[in-house]
Amino acid sequence: MSGHTRNKSSEGDALFPPPRFGTDGRSMSSTGNLSARSGGTSFVPSAAPRGSFSSDLKSTITPRPGTSRGDYFGNYSSYRNDSALADDTSLSQQRQAEFREKINKEMKIKTGSENLLEALSFKPAKQTKDQRLRIESELDSSNRKIAQLKHDLNIEVKRTQQAPVPAAGNLSQLLKTTHATSPSQQEFDPEEDSEGDTESPTYIFTETLESLEEEGHPFDYYVQHANNLTELFKRHPTLKYDLVWSRFGDRAQKMLLSDSREIAAAGFRMMRYAITDRKSLSIMRSFNTDYLVILALVKDAKASVEREQALKFVRAFLDVKDGAEELSKALVRVLIAIAEHNEDRLSSISTLTLSEILIRKPSLVASVNGMGALTEALAEGSYLPSGSLATAFLFLLDTPSRRQYLRSGHELEGPFAAFTQDVSLMNEECLKTNARVISSCLKTWPGVLALSQNGFMAIRSLASSLYVDSSKVRDLVLEIFLDVLRIKPPSWSASFLAGRRLTTYGRVVNLGSETSESKIQNDEGESNQHDLVNHFVGVLLAIFLKSGLVDALIYALRQELDQGVRRKATLLTGEALDLANKILPSTWASEVQVLPSLFSAAAFLDSKNRFTATNIIYQLDSVNRTLFRSGQKSRAQLLEDSTSAASLRRPSDLQRDTLTSQIDEVVFRTVMLDSQVVNTPNWSKWRWDMIQKIVEGPLLNPKRLEEAMKANKFLKRLIGFYRPFKYRFCDIRNTKPNQRYVRVGCSLMKTLLQTSEGTRYLAENKLLRQIAECLAQVDRLSGLTSATPHFSPQRLNDTLTGGYFALLGAMSTHQRGLTIIERWKMANMFYHIIELSDRDDLIFCLLGNVDYTMDSHLRVILSKALTTCSKDVRVFSTRLLRKYATGKASSSGDNHTANRRIVEWSIDLLITQLYDPEVEVCEVAIKILEEACNDLESLELIVQRRPILDHLGEIGAPLLLRFLSTSVGYHYLSELDYISQEMDDWFLGRNDTYVTLVEASIARALAGVQEMPRHMFEESQDDERHGIAPPHFYRELTRTSEGCKLLADKGHFDEFVSMIRSWGMEDADTEMILKVKGSLWAVGNIGSMELGAPFLESSDVVEQIIRVAEGSEIMSMRGTAFFVLGLISRSVHGQELLAEHGWDVAFDEMGQGQGICLPNDLFKAFKMKQWGAQGVPSSAVIAETRRDRTQFTDDDPVNARILSLVSDLGNTVLAKTRAAELHGIKAKRVPGFRQPQLFHKVMSILEQQHVRLPVLRFVIDLFDKQVMREIVLDEDEDQDLDATIQQE
Repeated sequence: MSGHTRNKSSEGDALFPPPRFGTDGRSMSSTGNLSARSGGTSFVPSAAPRGSFSSDLKSTITPRPGTSRGDYFGNYSSYRNDSALADDTSLSQQRQAEFREKINKEMKIKTGSENLLEALSFKPAKQTKDQRLRIESELDSSNRKIAQLKHDLNIEVKRTQQAPVPAAGNLSQLLKTTHATSPSQQEFDPEEDSEGDTESPTYIFTETLESLEEEGHPFDYYVQHANNLTELFKRHPTLKYDLVWSRFGDRAQKMLLSDSREIAAAGFRMMRYAITDRKSLSIMRSFNTDYLVILALVKDAKASVEREQALKFVRAFLDVKDGAEELSKALVRVLIAIAEHNEDRLSSISTLTLSEILIRKPSLVASVNGMGALTEALAEGSYLPSGSLATAFLFLLDTPSRRQYLRSGHELEGPFAAFTQDVSLMNEECLKTNARVISSCLKTWPGVLALSQNGFMAIRSLASSLYVDSSKVRDLVLEIFLDVLRIKPPSWSASFLAGRRLTTYGRVVNLGSETSESKIQNDEGESNQHDLVNHFVGVLLAIFLKSGLVDALIYALRQELDQGVRRKATLLTGEALDLANKILPSTWASEVQVLPSLFSAAAFLDSKNRFTATNIIYQLDSVNRTLFRSGQKSRAQLLEDSTSAASLRRPSDLQRDTLTSQIDEVVFRTVMLDSQVVNTPNWSKWRWDMIQKIVEGPLLNPKRLEEAMKANKFLKRLIGFYRPFKYRFCDIRNTKPNQRYVRVGCSLMKTLLQTSEGTRYLAENKLLRQIAECLAQVDRLSGLTSATPHFSPQRLNDTLTGGYFALLGAMSTHQRGLTIIERWKMANMFYHIIELSDRDDLIFCLLGNVDYTMDSHLRVILSKALTTCSKDVRVFSTRLLRKYATGKASSSGDNHTANRRIVEWSIDLLITQLYDPEVEVCEVAIKILEEACNDLESLELIVQRRPILDHLGEIGAPLLLRFLSTSVGYHYLSELDYISQEMDDWFLGRNDTYVTLVEASIARALAGVQEMPRHMFEESQDDERHGIAPPHFYRELTRTSEGCKLLADKGHFDEFVSMIRSWGMEDADTEMILKVKGSLWAVGNIGSMELGAPFLESSDVVEQIIRVAEGSEIMSMRGTAFFVLGLISRSVHGQELLAEHGWDVAFDEMGQGQGICLPNDLFKAFKMKQWGAQGVPSSAVIAETRRDRTQFTDDDPVNARILSLVSDLGNTVLAKTRAAELHGIKAKRVPGFRQPQLFHKVMSILEQQHVRLPVLRFVIDLFDKQVMREIVLDEDEDQDLDATIQQE
């Protein structure tokens, strides 16, 4: 998180100062002119117009005639031109960023236009004709702009890649005279050396550093050379390890002391790029950089360039290992002051920096009272990237050693207060920010446990926010619950929330019935996986129900006037009831479904709320019925007769929503007339939803098909629309709404191939002949060429031309279609297209659309692509095999033997891919084979092929683990001596690695990070879903009796139990905590198998795990114990043991455990020892705060008074009067404000107490600017004292 932010901010931030005027002043934080004293170097800023701060710090100046550089360079102008060449890369990066920003903007416009077109498609064409034309024009313009911008971006990228090495032009003459050779050059060429075209970074660094010693140059001269040093550090990272710090530090000190803010900013940037490790930070601090950074940070907004670079320099400390140890308390105090000053533009980045310091060294932030500022920022909602701040607090909450720095124990409860305060004081943006914080906290075990204290007080507060009479508050609270419970809005939710009635049950049932078959096929494989996220959501739902969520929702449904919010509450109530019925134990779910208050109000006839309650019940019933028909059904529901769902529908619904193949002739003619195809040749006026129903219904009847072919022009016009050379279908823009034309075309191909008459009509039509001619245009061996081929890259991207491959893919699902394809020699052209090295886009279209269930030329083409094409095509082709290897693609006849042949064919190809030279291809093949192993027959088939995986190392380990699931695989791995070696590896260290893997997977799943398909024809990778328990060696080993015997002989289970019993309650030793977690996961995976029951019986391990789940002080340890108990609940014996100890298990309709269990006493299970002291600082915080706190005084009474007044500035009551008195002392020109000793004492006082940013600036401005030069440069102080006495 933080590293990304810093890296992003530091890339390409070359510092070219804007021109400015100089000003005079005595304040140390001013930006006036200052001449160097004798013995020092002067930096005289130029008298150019003052410029504004630019975030990327680019130059606005132009080259000037040169100045003498001495003996090394001929003139400054030539060197400046060479330096300009070195900055071409940064300028190119800026142009690339601008192109990408414009592309993103146009993509948003394109998406919005497509969505609007999709919405207009449901309205009459006549009414929206003009609006549609305007939107299509805008969409066309966006597509052209995107294409042009992408073209310009590619040109810029190529120009950057082909750019010559900077500073290799005129500098070659310099290097020619010195015969310097780069030490990093591995090959020595005498001719190149004689030409002088090599670069010595050491030499250039020395020359540039010496140029900074020259006096009398304008400020941009020093900035330019400092930037050159920075670029040199970038090009040669090892150069900074050999710095002579005495010389480099001296130059940097004088730059940081400059009155020119641009020179000081360049100095900070140069120092930042010179950081290597903690030792380098320590050396830099010896140059008094702490004072210099503080001086820069407290300056006003005019010095924004310098302040930003100073803050980046501080953040660079956090990139170094143990770099936070080098941060001083005074510096952190300044960051706190900036963070609390909301008007400061660096306030947010200072808050982020403090949160990162809090993670790396919490004692430092706590010792300077920084927790209060961070807690306030979290509670107010003014800090927009609040997720990073919440993450820091959650990190501290996990262990007792870190929780001691949280004083109140209620730091995470601040954001909840915003939802229950006075409605007039609510800020919508702050509410949204707080909602994001609450949501992120409720997605982690530390957050859930911290918010569950005191009887779930914080969560009860969130549920009670629904009682607040504010629609925006209720809307945000509902969004929080929907997000935390991972409730995805169903496809009909948008229409429902918009106010439409849920009357489309028929379409929903049809949708559910189409996918039920595939769900039944894959249910057995999915049952072998354990979804940890479902267990976490079940725990959250139980907590919400205990906190009164249902009652609060019912109240909101009764009182809410906003219909949109009311419908959202109805949807959440229905989803929550449905979710409770699916994943909670029956005792929990039965209590929720009753809704006693609602039904009692509806049944009481004399009640005024009777009609409202009745209406709510009706809405909930509608939502629940729709959820039942559209949602994912359980295994028992999928095994029911499909006619039971159809019987629930009224006959009128069936006639209205579908057109069957058995309709009579009169109705058929009527629906053809309603489709407008027969009435007009203008395809934009056709009703494509009606056409889809006709194609998929009546045309399946041979009699109706014959009538459509001969009696009228319906079929002729419809197929003519798809002919390429009529330029109708192929010229339509490639947008999401327009994909319906492709779907209708695919349905038409499949329908025609169902009958011999339709096949004959399709074979004789010009459609396929023209498609074959278009394919010949891109086939280099066909002899046909075209200046504008149909399948050009631009047309494939911008129009629906790629839909022709979808039509051919629909034909490839039937043997008759394959015959027609071979008749027109398309298979030969497919072979030639696969060989095109520059048309991967065309190959993606071809391979991604055709079907491979039948043994044909298409399988040979795919196998050729798997082995001979480019890496991207091979990866894409390998991913295509997934649905065939996992049984998701079945033959048309539902023949088990045929389906097994498909699986065997795909598995054989995947095993071949294991030997691909590219590791990425092998990794994809491994993941698909691992998923295929969910089927027992496929697993035995893969074992029979005996693949060699030694060359893949860790990549092939998951597949080998799956081999242990069967006796055949066990004996095969035993012959390879794999089992004993892998078992020792897991026992000695892999268990610990598994903990990190599974915790990262759960965190990523709960955060909602999804990986999108790389190509438009590629399915989403369900095998890469996060939140599923990864394969565990001991789980796979326990699947067989041979594995259980080996486990018992080795005694590993007893060792795991002993580890849990002895160290389960450990809360300090991080290494032992990790080993206990590893042991817990091992025991859970063993206990989840039925053959693991004897291991559970032989010990009290379940009781010990429950003790950890209910009593451990490590919050993440409690979460691990909950997950492990869920694993154990999957076995029958584990369910019995959990019931004996007061835990309830969730079962599905088949009586099988879902891997979700809850304690009967939820309050006891989530209760923890109170941390903090309810407002009293902990002992560790007190120790850090009081350490080294001393009272400062001075022999001089005036100085003593100054110290006393500065100490009182932290008191808000006395601050104003003390500041006035200090200002009066300053006006008397007392010598104390010119003494470094007094400055040190004042800074020590400011380090020990909290003051606001304006006060810091005021105090530092009291001192003479020469004081800092004396401190940093160690100049002679006696001369200053003599001069002071003479003046007096």
